[in-house]
Amino acid sequence: MFSAVVIQKDDDGRSVGVSALDDSDLPDGDVTVDVEYSTLNYKDGLAILGTSPVVRTYPMVPGIDFAGVVSASTHASWQPGDVVVLNGWGVGETHWGGLAQRARVNGDWLIPLPAGLTTRQTMALGTAGYTAALCVDALVAHGVSSDSGDVLVTGATGGVGTVVIALLARAGFSVTASTGSTSEEAFLTGLGATAVIDRAELSEPGKPLQKERWAGVVDSVGSTTLVNACAQTRYGGAVAACGLAQGMDFAGTVAPFILRGVSLLGIDSVRASRARRVAAWERLARDLDASVIDAIADEVALADVVSAAQQLMDGKIRGRVLVRTS
Repeated sequence: MFSAVVIQKDDDGRSVGVSALDDSDLPDGDVTVDVEYSTLNYKDGLAILGTSPVVRTYPMVPGIDFAGVVSASTHASWQPGDVVVLNGWGVGETHWGGLAQRARVNGDWLIPLPAGLTTRQTMALGTAGYTAALCVDALVAHGVSSDSGDVLVTGATGGVGTVVIALLARAGFSVTASTGSTSEEAFLTGLGATAVIDRAELSEPGKPLQKERWAGVVDSVGSTTLVNACAQTRYGGAVAACGLAQGMDFAGTVAPFILRGVSLLGIDSVRASRARRVAAWERLARDLDASVIDAIADEVALADVVSAAQQLMDGKIRGRVLVRTS
């Protein structure tokens, strides 16, 4: 028997809570993992609270990522005792996910635990940290460097934002953090931000082209904020878009793209290639030290997941929520 957060939906309505399950309840897969840690991501909050149709089948164990130890495998790449990490691939949406003490998945979805990180540290970063690394990798691949100018990070106190700031600062970038929690300025500058601005500067409609400010942008907010970020990006700059906290809409114009050569880089963490995943985790392992990881993560137990999800969606949590499954 093992414990898991389970989302149920029937004629009587929708419910979420911790349930006791048996191995026979697990979905199909060729690798079974004893989960040590998972996380709460924005998508997990949507799934648990039911505010967006993230979950496609019921019952569902949410949790889009996990780290743990293989307990059984018929997959050629994995043996019992291997320590593995999973991000994305539809777990927590169409396939039971990581907010449980045990998971059974397709072995192709797994990668080895990144060298230099523990399972706890890996999930303290989680999919948000992995997505942050994908964003930084995309900007660097585009040619944005520490000599190019300031980089804007929106949603700065969120899971993606905090890790992006730390990664960019470690690489020598000048980082401006945009946040609605201006009381967190000391926290953000402690991560490496050189300036902090109120998100109100970006959240209202503006001109199609605005003063050139940013060599690069990492945006986890979307909507009007993303439109304004593009309108303020310098000639030849790039904007990595990975989130929709403000909304899915993009009521902008083509002006930044055809008059300033700005590139909008879409960042998808769910189906990214194995090579990109490994490279992103290598960056995290190389460029973040334990003190930074500890500073951005608070730990909760499985029993606390639902209340923590509500706080996350209410914007009352900064950084990462680490879930201890034991």
